[in-house]
Amino acid sequence: MMTTHDFIGRTVTHALVPGVAESVLVLVEGVAGTGKSHLLKKLNASCEAAAANRVLWWLCGTAETQPQEQSQEGPLLLLVDDAHRATEEERQRLRRVLERPWPGLAAVVTYRPEELAFPALPLGAPAVMYPPGLTVLRHRLQVWGEERIRRVAAKTLEGRCAADAVGRLHERSGGVPQVVVDLLSAMKRQGEPAYTAEDVDAVGVPVRLTELVLGRVAAMPLAHQPVAWAAAVLDEPASQNELVTAAGLEATQGHDALLAALATGVLVELDADRYGFSVPLAALAVRTCIPGPVRRTLHERAAEVLTRRQPPSWAAVAAHRKAAGGGRGWLRSVEKAARAAVEAGRHQQAIVLLEQTLASPLVPPRARARLAPLLARSAVTGLRSDQTVAVLAQIVRDTTLPVALRGELRLDLGLMLCNQLGRFASGWHELEVAAAELDGVRPDLAGRAMAALAMPYWPGPSLEVHRQWLQKALSVANASGDQTLHAAVLANHVWFTISCGDHHAWKLLDALLTDSTDPACVRHVARGLCNAADAAAWLGSYERAEDFLDQGLKLSAQSGAPYTEHTALGTQLLLKWWTGQWAGLADQCEKFITATADMPVIAFDARVVRSLISFTQGDWGATLSWLSESSEIPWQNMPTPLAATVSGALIRLALARQDLPTAAEQARRAWANATVKGVWAWVAELAPWAVEATARTGDTDTAQAMIRDFALGISEQDAPAAKAALIWSEAVLTEVKAQGKKQQGDELIQAAKLYREASIAYGTLPRPYVQALLVESAARCTLEAHGPSVPTTSRGPTGMTAASGRKTTGVEADQAAAARAISELETCTEQFAELGATWDAARARALLRTWQPAKRGRPPGRASQTERLTSREMEVSQLAANGLTNREIASTLHISPRTVEQHIARAIRKIGALSRKDLQRLRP
Repeated sequence: MMTTHDFIGRTVTHALVPGVAESVLVLVEGVAGTGKSHLLKKLNASCEAAAANRVLWWLCGTAETQPQEQSQEGPLLLLVDDAHRATEEERQRLRRVLERPWPGLAAVVTYRPEELAFPALPLGAPAVMYPPGLTVLRHRLQVWGEERIRRVAAKTLEGRCAADAVGRLHERSGGVPQVVVDLLSAMKRQGEPAYTAEDVDAVGVPVRLTELVLGRVAAMPLAHQPVAWAAAVLDEPASQNELVTAAGLEATQGHDALLAALATGVLVELDADRYGFSVPLAALAVRTCIPGPVRRTLHERAAEVLTRRQPPSWAAVAAHRKAAGGGRGWLRSVEKAARAAVEAGRHQQAIVLLEQTLASPLVPPRARARLAPLLARSAVTGLRSDQTVAVLAQIVRDTTLPVALRGELRLDLGLMLCNQLGRFASGWHELEVAAAELDGVRPDLAGRAMAALAMPYWPGPSLEVHRQWLQKALSVANASGDQTLHAAVLANHVWFTISCGDHHAWKLLDALLTDSTDPACVRHVARGLCNAADAAAWLGSYERAEDFLDQGLKLSAQSGAPYTEHTALGTQLLLKWWTGQWAGLADQCEKFITATADMPVIAFDARVVRSLISFTQGDWGATLSWLSESSEIPWQNMPTPLAATVSGALIRLALARQDLPTAAEQARRAWANATVKGVWAWVAELAPWAVEATARTGDTDTAQAMIRDFALGISEQDAPAAKAALIWSEAVLTEVKAQGKKQQGDELIQAAKLYREASIAYGTLPRPYVQALLVESAARCTLEAHGPSVPTTSRGPTGMTAASGRKTTGVEADQAAAARAISELETCTEQFAELGATWDAARARALLRTWQPAKRGRPPGRASQTERLTSREMEVSQLAANGLTNREIASTLHISPRTVEQHIARAIRKIGALSRKDLQRLRP
């Protein structure tokens, strides 16, 4: 897109070309601060670059050089700045030049349209008699859009500007370039590591803008200034009648005052019969200078004006009434504003308003008791707010409150502590107390507290404790006949039964009233569907989970339930991880973590997935940091299924590092926690690694007991992922037992068979990554049992050849099995690479090289690898760049630490790296 400078530059340059019989005038208008003088400076610099061109600069209202009246010859660029400041004599001199131009004259005249003595006549009245040969163009400089501000802010603040800061800059500056630049300059001097919308507000009003707007107000007759004060207090576009009424002026006087404000540029017409400041920040500059008693009266009148709008803006009315001194009118407006926001699904808006109100000591106890439940209900449905928790925690300690009200507030406090802050123990306590306080007084709320206590997702109590609470909740809901309570309890009942792998759980979903017209009911239905999606995902029923998610997300968005919507988005990330949809998944997780930075529980899913991705890439430092960095809750206190998943990953990490004691201790603690909770379907992500770590210490009896308990726990359950994990666990134990014997062949073959069986089970889910891991393990066991290192004399006849029908020898059977295993290894290596699991791919390739060594030597005609990294050097360097030690790389690639050291040294020399750390440039 052609810029303003390019357009005007081309226009005037053409007129300045010798021999072109043309003259041109470009009138450039723009409000104060839009860059008119900057434009002329750029044109001047461009023209001076051509030595043959003459430039005459004239700054109106000063003693600067002025144009000659007599005719001139040859090209001349006439730059006239601030024509709105020209004296009468200056305007006449300029008019005479432009009424008698000569070929080669190019004039650019800038002015502020809001400060012209005669609107739309930059050179005054009467209109200039432009000759026919003069080309006259008008160009208006535009304010900056948000994208332009984003680019300028990124450059000025060196990329440390948040998206909300850019939005606030655009909103407060009106896009006027000079105001944006002044704000950014002030912000930069604050030296913040990152700039947010709050930093924009903290800057205040730039000096240039303050003096400009206050100077214009001062130029108005004193009797007319109240209309400018009213506009500043209203701080939003307002009609003529609204401004005049808020100013306390009579109709005629108000009309004249508005005309005066428009004539002096204090106010502008923003839309049809809507007036205000062109730069919103200007309102703050004016408002600050209004005497206190006058400002309070203006706020009172502004509140009355806004109550007459249809529909009334109760939030704005409340703000004005508070500024006018508060009182019952203020609190009534707050309540109306909050209820309107809740009804419209804008829960976060209601939360902010109510938090600010209840934090004020001016709120009497009765009003506090009336507003607090509204805040609590909004906060549970909306997103996290620490201030809400603090307010509610203070209120529930008030023993003078009625028990029912205190219990209601305690219920919402408990839900927030658990769901949004992750303070599970504190939340559980509040919910238990709430259930007791509400029982028999408010059965509808008591049932909700009991249903919340029925959720085994939280760490701590056993499944049986949760089951007892569920039975109580169901009993209360059935007895109440309350449709909303029934929907609330059903949402948790669905989650409980699906998580337990109950074969009849899916039928419960039919009872969810998806066609309900009650907003509260719809929010519970949305929660029930999202709960079902999460529970189904942990079971391994991925298609069902995706269907439930699709429905739940739509209902959550429609019913205004952002918390439920965000939890569903976390489940979606888990589903993508499990089903192998890894393209862009790491970035998606990071964006989600950033977006939910102040909601640790919601961010858990994304943190776990991002950590697991780092593990598969061999970036083990990042694996740990994603679980702990910037998170307020240690991973051990994560919800039960996530904690089990993380435990499984950390056990595997310790095994990969050959730190067997750590792996075994982690397995012991994690298994104990899982056993206490008793939801065996969630053990699927832990069991194989816990069994391996335990068995490798030599305690195969305990490992066998783990498998027995796991099998018993899921025996009657519809839990496909757990049943696949059970087969995997049996395969691991069989392999570990075989490794302790001299004659391993038969047990390794059995282990390979179990690994393949588990791989098929995971393939049907599907779980491509785990499927590839199991194929690799099956191939490894097969090669160890049948491969070249196994004496052929240990095998007898094993089968028939397909082609001839003759019986195969043991050697032929071994070779066929080994060939199949080699083929499987090649396949799973490709699968790892396609997924982006670079560490797994490197390990599988190393295993391939062990059993299928590359031919020595170099084929004729192939280019030398002397100064290029070999594939092994590249592989080693990438693992080193991810932070693995030489010992860990050696273990992964089945080579010695000394060989690793040599590969890294050669790679550093070949690429010219300064150190091992500098190898990061080779990371894929």
